[in-house]
Formats: sequence, structure tokens, C-alpha cells
Amino acid sequence: MNKTLNLAAQPTFTQNTYAGEFAGQYIAAALLSAKTLDNKYVTIHPNVKYKEVIQRIAVDGIVQDASCDFVTSGSVALSEAVLVPKELQVNLELCKQNFVASWEALQLGYSAFDTIPKSFNDYLISYVGGIVAQATEQNIWQGTATNGSFLGFEAQFSASIAAGGATAVLAAKSGSIVISGSVTSANVLDKMNSVLNTVPDTVYGKEDVLMYVSTNVAKAYQQALAGGAIGANGWNNQMNVGEKPFNFNGVEIVLCPGMSANKIAIAQRSNLHFGTGLLSDYNEVRVLDMANIDGSQNYRTIMRFTSGVIFGIGQDIVYYGAY
Repeated sequence: MNKTLNLAAQPTFTQNTYAGEFAGQYIAAALLSAKTLDNKYVTIHPNVKYKEVIQRIAVDGIVQDASCDFVTSGSVALSEAVLVPKELQVNLELCKQNFVASWEALQLGYSAFDTIPKSFNDYLISYVGGIVAQATEQNIWQGTATNGSFLGFEAQFSASIAAGGATAVLAAKSGSIVISGSVTSANVLDKMNSVLNTVPDTVYGKEDVLMYVSTNVAKAYQQALAGGAIGANGWNNQMNVGEKPFNFNGVEIVLCPGMSANKIAIAQRSNLHFGTGLLSDYNEVRVLDMANIDGSQNYRTIMRFTSGVIFGIGQDIVYYGAY
């Protein structure tokens, strides 16, 4: 049964407490509004209660000349990556007076939002949900596994490079000097070419291959294409205005605001995994009006959810950045 949550149609919670079956949808709205997740730039695994095993298989030399007998050939190596979402929470206390004015303004109808929360509780949940979404987007890429964070892709890529897994971008494909440093409109194409040239032949051309870039790299690429009547990479500006195509030599570029500055990665979206207990029992949303408890004007918002990321095969990932 598909359940759709429309904030505009929600009832006012007379007891000023919400912890019901729609808690999962509230958390979903907060997490999936992160750009990386909202656009499904990674593979999303919901309902991960504790952990989920990502199976990895590597085969080699399995094709042989035909014969009448069954002859085992080649090799098959099985390994696994374990995705363990981390339990996280939000314990926030806000003064109602600081938000009521904004909520009442929305009620008047002069708003850019498609739907207006009917109750202050809904408004507060949606507000805090936006903060959760921003933190989730940053953790997906920059997470450090410290308090309030889970280990993100950037740290995992760097560790994989050190262990001989993922590939660093080198000065030459057979060289040993790691390319790093700031990305600008003057060098962004050279940087992207170096990244693309490092991509394994077995990965290049796959339909789900993406070039993940940070915000400043995306800006630099747009600026490079916009320079003059004929911009960089041969882009013709005479018949085009506004945003230039986010595509580099056949590979789709995706902007991930959570990435650190000057970072570029190429991977298959099916090789990058995000897990959460989205619809599991871990999800909990509560909004408590403290006026009925201690007579104050404070609202307490409590959220519980799980999040985590992992990649499958490091050798299929190319990462540009500081290691």
C-alpha cells in the first residue's frame, strides 16, 4: 500500500506530540531531499535494520575451448562490503516566538511553497527536516564518523587508494605523481581530462557512469564553457545562453553540494551505496510543546534515523583530491 504524506493535509496534533506510522515519511522527506539522494546519484537501500551485505564477485579466465568434458576454468573470487548505517538523532529546543511569525506569514498565502503546513508542528518538522537534509548531504561525502556524522565517501576513497583499491589521478596514466590542487576555470578541463583518462576501460562507457563534482568544480566548468563566443572544449555560445550542459566528453557531470572543494570522482552509481532504516522501527519524530509541561514557549523536536554509505569495488572508482 502506497502512503503519501501531504503536509498541507495533516491534522493538528492536539496533544502536541507526533510519533506515529508516518514517522518514516517525515524522515524520508528530510533524507531524500539531499541532492545526492534526491537525484539518485547513488544506490539507495531502505529498511536496513542493522546491516546489509553488498556482495562483490570477480571472475577471470572463465572462457575456454569447447570439449566433451566439464573442465573447471578460470577463477571466481567472492568478497563482500558491509553497509552498517549509523544511528543518529536530533534533539533540538526552539523558542516558538522565533518561528510563529514566519509560519503565520505562510498562512496568508504569500509564499513560494506549493503546500503550506496547517499546523505549527508541521512547519517546525519541515524546517528541521531541511537542516537534516543538508547535514546528510555533507555526511555522504565529507563524513568523518565523529559525533553526528558517518564515514563519507571521500574518506573511504582515500583509504581505498592507500590500500591499493580506488585509483588516484596521476600526472600520466603510467606515472606516479598524484595530481591535486585547486580547480579553476583555467584548468578544469585539464583536470577532468586527467580524471577521465584514468578511468578503467572496463568502466568507461557503462550507462550509469557519472562524474561527481563539488560546487566549485561545477562553477569552474560552467565558466570555462561560457568564455567568449566559442568557449572551452569547443562549446558554441552564440546560439546558447544560461546554463551549459553538464556533460564532459560523453560522461554526465553531477553536482553534489556535499563534496569538499576541488573534488572530482568518477564511478558507477550502482557501485556507490547509501543505506538507512528509512521505514524501520528506528524512525521516530516527536514535537513537544513544552507549554503544557513547564509553561515555557519552547518546542522540542526529536528525530531518530540511521544513515551510512559504502562502495562496492574500489578498482572501478577514480578519485581526484587531496589524499
